[in-house]
Amino acid sequence: MHIVLQLIPKKYLIGGTLILLGLSGLLIMSTIVAITGEFEKDSQQSEVTEIEGGGIGVGTANVSPQVMKYQPLLEKYAQKHGLDASYVPIMMALMMQESGGRGNDPMQSSESFCGSVGCISSPELSVDKGVLHFKSVLEKAHYDLKLCLQSYNFGPGFINFIMKNGGKYTPELAISFSQSQYQKVKHTGNYHCVRPEMVPYQACYGDAKYVDAVLKYYTGTITADGKPAAPASGGSGGKSGVKVIDAGKTLIGKTRYVFGGGRSQSDINAGRFDCSSFVRWAFEQVGMNVGPMSGVTTDTLKTQGQAINPKDMKPGDVVFFDTYKIDGHVGIYVGNNQFLGCQGKTGVAIASMAKGTYFGERFNGRVKRF
Repeated sequence: MHIVLQLIPKKYLIGGTLILLGLSGLLIMSTIVAITGEFEKDSQQSEVTEIEGGGIGVGTANVSPQVMKYQPLLEKYAQKHGLDASYVPIMMALMMQESGGRGNDPMQSSESFCGSVGCISSPELSVDKGVLHFKSVLEKAHYDLKLCLQSYNFGPGFINFIMKNGGKYTPELAISFSQSQYQKVKHTGNYHCVRPEMVPYQACYGDAKYVDAVLKYYTGTITADGKPAAPASGGSGGKSGVKVIDAGKTLIGKTRYVFGGGRSQSDINAGRFDCSSFVRWAFEQVGMNVGPMSGVTTDTLKTQGQAINPKDMKPGDVVFFDTYKIDGHVGIYVGNNQFLGCQGKTGVAIASMAKGTYFGERFNGRVKRF
């Protein structure tokens, strides 16, 4: 090799060396550009950060902050157990009635899990087993949601009782079942009427009015098949949808994105918003209250309104994107694969959600109509 190198003129050796150095430089530069591009994507994504909150689905759960904090776990285990997400607000209402979100067994699922009270000491295990039990009872009740809820309280024996007595939940049958079961267990001294109005009926087994107790924490329409119903028209996707877009457009070019901004009047006056506070503000301008100014987040917004199939979305519907987390960004659909939102680099602006764009690739299919 040394002899071969001696035979090659020096000018060619120098030229070859320079070419090799040039190619190496190009390779290094391309690597740097690729890495920088990824950093830019990450930084763009981090600029639409929001604050944690809770709740999803077609209906709205009107529950305490202690219950709201369990929304991510309820979502997680609904997905794990194959339960439609529209039932999450119902389960939040159920948890509110059971425990108010307090204690180590917020869904009171110990008995369904191991047959005795107190065997669950982990809130996450309580949610896991509670969601699984809810789904099991719902299926046994043939998706009669009220029958499912009352059976969550009474136990699955109530479903058998209903199937022998018409096959459909009624408040009268709930009282009748409570009466018959109480006669079997009152000698133990362990059962007392939780509701004074049930004393004359001697309906002191469980809570015969459990369905009403749960549903007072839930706002939504229940269909015959036990699923919350989405409206065919109206809501923010109708005429009011155009109005909310027009209201939102008045802030284009007048705002800047600030994490946590838009949660005080001074912020709003100064044009400081983030994505969820902007959406809340826009709907407020057309007379719709979708949450308190100080506490709005992407997660609280997704508890509002009705779930809409993305194929049916209309201008004024609210769309969600998975950015730094699930539902990390939110905006108002304006049509033609575009949405109006408060983005990190632009403030309030219209952005594309067409396939292949940054937000198009992150649109998660969640659409809500307020």
